[in-house]
Amino acid sequence: MSFFQTFRGRLLLILAMLIVATLGVQYYLNYLTQQENIDLRDAQARALVAGIALGTTGITSPKERVIDLIDRPDQAFLDEDSRSRIIDVIIIDEQWQVSDSLNPNYWPVEGEDGKNVYRKLKDLNDLPPLMEGGRLGDDLKNFPNQKTTHNKNSDNEARAVPIETDRGRWYVMVLLRNDKDEAASRAARPLLVTLALLSISTVITFWLVWRFTRPIANLSDAARRVADGDLTVRVPDKDRGDEMGQLAYQFNEMTAELEKTKELEAQLQQAEKSAVIGRLGSAIAHEIRNPLNYINLTLDHLRSKYSPEEPERKEAFNKLTSQLKAEVARINQQISDFLNYSRPAKADLRPVEARLVVEDSLRLVEAQAEENHIKISVIEHEEVPKILGDPEFLRSVFNNLFINAVQAMGSNGGRLNVKIAGESGFVRFEVSDTGGGIPAESLPKIFEPYFSTKETGTGLGLAIVHKIVEMHNGTINVESREGEGAKFTVRLPKAEEVTTK
Repeated sequence: MSFFQTFRGRLLLILAMLIVATLGVQYYLNYLTQQENIDLRDAQARALVAGIALGTTGITSPKERVIDLIDRPDQAFLDEDSRSRIIDVIIIDEQWQVSDSLNPNYWPVEGEDGKNVYRKLKDLNDLPPLMEGGRLGDDLKNFPNQKTTHNKNSDNEARAVPIETDRGRWYVMVLLRNDKDEAASRAARPLLVTLALLSISTVITFWLVWRFTRPIANLSDAARRVADGDLTVRVPDKDRGDEMGQLAYQFNEMTAELEKTKELEAQLQQAEKSAVIGRLGSAIAHEIRNPLNYINLTLDHLRSKYSPEEPERKEAFNKLTSQLKAEVARINQQISDFLNYSRPAKADLRPVEARLVVEDSLRLVEAQAEENHIKISVIEHEEVPKILGDPEFLRSVFNNLFINAVQAMGSNGGRLNVKIAGESGFVRFEVSDTGGGIPAESLPKIFEPYFSTKETGTGLGLAIVHKIVEMHNGTINVESREGEGAKFTVRLPKAEEVTTK
């Protein structure tokens, strides 16, 4: 197996990709920041050159105003962003007069004598605080907008640049809009990008944790269910190509083997139980049947030799002896049930008419059904094929089903319905009654040996039925609701499609 197909290899590969992606994004952000710094330095340099140029131009060409230089279309020293920051450019002469400005209110006006009247710098009281005023030396005292604790947080700022001329020192003071909001935006931009990167990384991490821990969670849940006794559980990750897939495959193999072992143990327990029953049945047959035969013969002898001649006494005598013979027959039948269930049986399979088997067994219960006002109906569909079975064994199957149905309805009357129909590869027998039904908690155990809902039952009748049906490669199912009767469905393979065991 390739290393990158393993669980650890894939995890390391994904983590390496995340690291590379993070470094790549961070490098790109640093590159953009560096470019912004370069652009900012270029803008500052252009602004400085522009300030000097403006000052020089304003001094040397008094006929051309600053506003014409800054706002003319062909100017190349200020970009759009720099121009948007400039509020005013004030030219200050050696007498601290405003020689020129972008603001027309600061322009010189013509006096009565025809000479220009200039505004004094000290009279301008609406100027923003002067930044870096310390480098102006003693000239700082002539600026009315010195920076103080009261105006240091102003939204705008002023910067002054001295220009040496042949008439003395002049100043170019530029009033700028403070870009605090833009600076805050630039500072927050990397934080937002970092936050987005961290959010994406967190989502990817959660997804990876869920994906890589899901097989472990599935194994944990499957192990818990196995510990609770459910051996049918299977882990769905067996098709993965890494160690987790191999572990899931081995886990499924283990549970499958455990399930087979459990089934074998159940079969072994059943075989041991059958062996015990066989030995018990043989002992009962040996120890009890001989005395029963003697009792039965003695009753026959009493009935023939010692029957009273008076009609009333004779009738009572015959009734009592008949009841004794019936009880002896019942005990003998229980012994036969033990032997039939415990001994290995070999069926003599041959083609048999389905309806004939049913009618043969119905004769056994017709008298009791008539006495208890129970109506019997047999419905056979057309062209029902023959079944390959042993008539004696099948008679035992339907005898038990019909006797149980009649006993379930008792003396209250009812209906015993038998339906015979062919279906794909089988002949279906439905035996239904209108008796008291079977409790829901008893349905799963109805075919188990020694389980009975009757007070005097041995619990072997339906167990023998189930065994015989399986011997014929068929199936038997039961449906019932308490108080609504029961329906047993027996499916036996068709004669031409049955393979004998």
